[in-house]
This record gives sequence, structure tokens and C-alpha cells, in this order.
Amino acid sequence: MSKKHPVVVVTGSSGAGTTTVKRAFEHIFLREGINAAIIEGDSFHRYDRAEMKVKMAEEGLSHFGPEANCFDKLEELFRTYGETGTGKKRYYLHSPEEAEEHNARLGTDKKPGEFTPWEDLPENTDLLFYEGLHGMVVTEEHNVAQHVDLGVGVVPIVNLEWIQKIHRDSKERGYSAEAIVDTILRRMPDYIKHITPQFSRTDINFQRVATVDTSNPFIARDIPTPDESFVVIRFADPAKFDIDFPYLLNMIPNSFMSRRNTIVVPGGKMGYAMEIILGPIIDRMMEQRG
Repeated sequence: MSKKHPVVVVTGSSGAGTTTVKRAFEHIFLREGINAAIIEGDSFHRYDRAEMKVKMAEEGLSHFGPEANCFDKLEELFRTYGETGTGKKRYYLHSPEEAEEHNARLGTDKKPGEFTPWEDLPENTDLLFYEGLHGMVVTEEHNVAQHVDLGVGVVPIVNLEWIQKIHRDSKERGYSAEAIVDTILRRMPDYIKHITPQFSRTDINFQRVATVDTSNPFIARDIPTPDESFVVIRFADPAKFDIDFPYLLNMIPNSFMSRRNTIVVPGGKMGYAMEIILGPIIDRMMEQRG
């Protein structure tokens, strides 16, 4: 952990909604003029798309487990950045558009589903921002979480998470419902062992809870809207970041405390709540680094 070169992590499962938190941080960075080194968790997968298909068929690997990821390189990046403000990153190319963009920038000929070459982080960044599956992971060999200054978890209740994943993978990636369910089942042991324990190490968790029936996520026709949910926000140690609960209750209409370290806000206020909670924390980090 480092005051001079802080590492900020947003971690959550596939389909959990980490993009919403990433967007809140981007607004904070833009508003405060913060130059962040952005790291995508997918870039630390061990295998490209074609290789992973083979590994899944032959060995039953999932993207949630250590065998399919470079935890050593992720831990090295967090440690090196905290010590020196430098490190190595690459990109996983999800789409033809991303491949075209990075090929033009690097003079390469990579295809969707492949990785760009490793390259140095930009110089003189203010903090490192990671968004992905394993920002707080700990195994017998690697402890990524120990190098994190602010860890944020995005954890919808599991049925809602599955609904979001099924709809995203079906509409955006063209997967069949049967293939998506098979993926959920194959990933379950790694989900239990390597994903869920991270949320006991995070500083703040945002958990969306639907107020409509999600008891059978595999037949749900649509994703519950933000107004059909609440967001449970849990602080591991409110004193660590001087969380002012009376201020938050006053600023967020219809919010309430459910425990001494937990505030519940309407789902439609999730993005707003993230910004007023996370903004002061990032401001303090920038003050501490001088």
C-alpha cells in the first residue's frame, strides 16, 4: 500500500455491474483533474479466446480460477506501482473496434480475442485504477489484496447477478441461454473459492437487491430496473475513511441505516451515492500524496 502511488480497485463477478462503479470513478477523475492509469482485469487472463476454448473443453478451466489468470503479474503490477508509480499493462481485444484502435496505435495486427503486447504504463500518473474479477484475490501463492489502498466490491445478490449476466451475454455476445447456464455451472467452484472471498477484504461493497421476484433467474424476461431495487452499501471500517453517515442520509433521499456500518439507498441513486461517497476518499488520497 502506498500514499505516493495509491492503487484503487473495483472488483466484481462477470455481470455484476462493475461498469457502473467504473463510470462513477471516471466522473470523479475528470472533475478533479486526476490522471489515472487504467487497468482492465481481462488483460491478466492467461489465455486468449481461442486458447481458452481449448482449455475449457479439455480441462474445464474457468476465467474465475488461478489456472486461467496471471495472478503473479497482477500482484507484481500492484506492488511495483505502489513502490515506483510504474509497471506493465496490456489490453485484451474484445471487439473488432478495439482491435482496430490498438493496431493503429501499436502497429500490430492483432485480432479480437487476442492480447496486445505488454507496454509501460504512462508516466506521472496520480493513481492506478483496476476494474475486473480479481482485484482483491488471495491464494496460497499470491496476495494481490495486500497492495490495494481502496478496494470496492460490486456484489448484486446472486440471482440478480445471473439475470444480468444471462441478458448481457445473450444480447451483446450472442450466446444461447443453454451455453450461459453451462458457463455459470462450470464456474461455480471457482466462484465460491476465488470470487466471493474477495468481498470480505474490500473496504466498501455495493450490493444491489431487487424488490421484485428474481427467484428463478433463468426464466426472467428482463433485468429489474434501478427503481425496482435498493443498494446496500457496507463499509468494512467507516473510521478508515471518516464516513459521515448523517451527511449521507441527508444527501441521499429515502436512504436509511440498516446497521452501524451499512447504509441502504434507492437503486436509482446508486451512481449518485457512489460519487458522493468515493469522491472525498479520492480527494483525500490526492492530498496525502502531496
